[in-house]
Amino acid sequence: MLKYLKKYWYWCLIAPIFMVGEITMDLLQPDLMAKIVDDGVLAGNMDIIVSTGVRMILFVMLGGLCGILCGVFTNLASQNFANDLRKSLFSHIMNLSFSDTDKISTGSLVTRLTNDVTQVQNMVAMSMRGVVRSGIMFVGGIIMLSLQSPKFAIVTACALPIVIALVIFFLKKASPMFSMVQKKLDGVNNVMQEDVAGARVVKAYVKEDHELDRFDKANDALCKVNLKVQYLLAFMMPCMNIILNLCVIGVIFIGGLNVRDGGSMRPGEIIAAITYVSMILHGVVFMAGIFQTFTRAKASVDRINEVLACSTSAEGGGFDGQTEKRGEIEFRGVSFCYPGSSDGSEVLKNIDLKIKSGETFAILGATGSGKSTLVNLIPRFYDATEGNILVDGINVKDYDTTALRDKIAIVLQKAELYSRPIEANIRWGKDSATPREIKDAATVAQADDFICSTANGYYTPVSEGGHSLSGGQKQRIAISRAILRDAEIMIFDDSTSALDLGTEARLYESLGKAKPGVTKIIIAQRIASVRNADRIAVLDGGKISAIGSHDELLKTSEIYRDIYRSQLKED
Repeated sequence: MLKYLKKYWYWCLIAPIFMVGEITMDLLQPDLMAKIVDDGVLAGNMDIIVSTGVRMILFVMLGGLCGILCGVFTNLASQNFANDLRKSLFSHIMNLSFSDTDKISTGSLVTRLTNDVTQVQNMVAMSMRGVVRSGIMFVGGIIMLSLQSPKFAIVTACALPIVIALVIFFLKKASPMFSMVQKKLDGVNNVMQEDVAGARVVKAYVKEDHELDRFDKANDALCKVNLKVQYLLAFMMPCMNIILNLCVIGVIFIGGLNVRDGGSMRPGEIIAAITYVSMILHGVVFMAGIFQTFTRAKASVDRINEVLACSTSAEGGGFDGQTEKRGEIEFRGVSFCYPGSSDGSEVLKNIDLKIKSGETFAILGATGSGKSTLVNLIPRFYDATEGNILVDGINVKDYDTTALRDKIAIVLQKAELYSRPIEANIRWGKDSATPREIKDAATVAQADDFICSTANGYYTPVSEGGHSLSGGQKQRIAISRAILRDAEIMIFDDSTSALDLGTEARLYESLGKAKPGVTKIIIAQRIASVRNADRIAVLDGGKISAIGSHDELLKTSEIYRDIYRSQLKED
């Protein structure tokens, strides 16, 4: 984490300096109080009381100013540190491979980006303010106490080993629990994220009580672990206070014996000694709280580093994507198994396939046959387990990932829209697009008519997740976004499933005229959606069982004929 703190080193240096000033003023107070008692109150000297009292007030004001400035610079450093760390972590999450995202889970990533970063931020603030304060209070208190009387220092020396042993004991017990707390918080966030995203399904199936019960269990588990930690730490402070009070008793006892035996010790010195003992032990107790913060932050640092250590999808070659060929795709002996698959079974098996530049290529097959998985390998959402995938004659792993994905426009099965106007959702395909280009793309996607019929046209706001639009409208906006992109390859992953056949036919007809030289890959469940493609591949169990035109497959592929008969109800 230090690399995120380096650029704020000057604030990290200034803040402890002001804290030294604040604690120095605090350490001078007991000695001045002893002077007031011994030389002022007991001697009846009002001038000493007034002059020393004024000095104490000035020292308090100076210490307060130092404390304020320390707080200001501490927050400047810690807040900016957390800001940079959070941005870096979010940027890394955006570039994570799908396999890593699936492995960590969305709820856990949210926790790490928010709560875990906050814990580390607290640690940084505590390092600059708390560590310096408790350290100087501890060391300075011992020095000032020793100047008062070596006998008083002996009392503290006897108590310190016990205090340190207690701190080590409690923190050693609590340390593993903090990691568990963060994991349980992941669980709460996971349930919350799933239920908010799937609220309509929950309500449609009247599963509110079931989800409430699931959330209660996750929340109770978090509460239980939190309470376990707090129960343990709750014993620490009373133990510390007992030792502190025993030390105070020891100081009073030694001072009383000295006064009784006619020693030179005065009441003010005893009062000052009691204050210094309190400072020393409070410094140790405060340090225990700091160690608690550090222990919790250590668990958060480990979780953040786990994300930062994950390989990102941006890792690849340095090829800039400039090729003579445009839109040619080739699969050579490609097999694929999802990372972390329980049975290790391959979703794709030994795929050999070449898609020509400018070709309209369709993929048809039963649910689970590997259609979406196949096209997800092209932009490197996942990497093939075996074999190679070439785009324009270059292995996809040799491309700079941005250059590779700039060649591809993809419309996924689920149309993802964002809470911004329709125009802004389409503009995602090309930031520099003019209003005319956006309208033309929407016209090709058969979306212009319904967009213009809305109250604000292209500037109609879209609700979160696109819930204000129908399924077909969302799909057409997502297709508009892909059409707007200047891509060599267009992939439609079952992205017209919510469209009626007439609209779908008009869309593909317009697309063919608007993008004649672009390679188009169409995944569909309906034969009516793919029958006009140049070639159709039939996937069965992760393998290509047949390739050909619609007419050719009717003659050569039994699987294709079965699908054709079931959908068109022909014998």
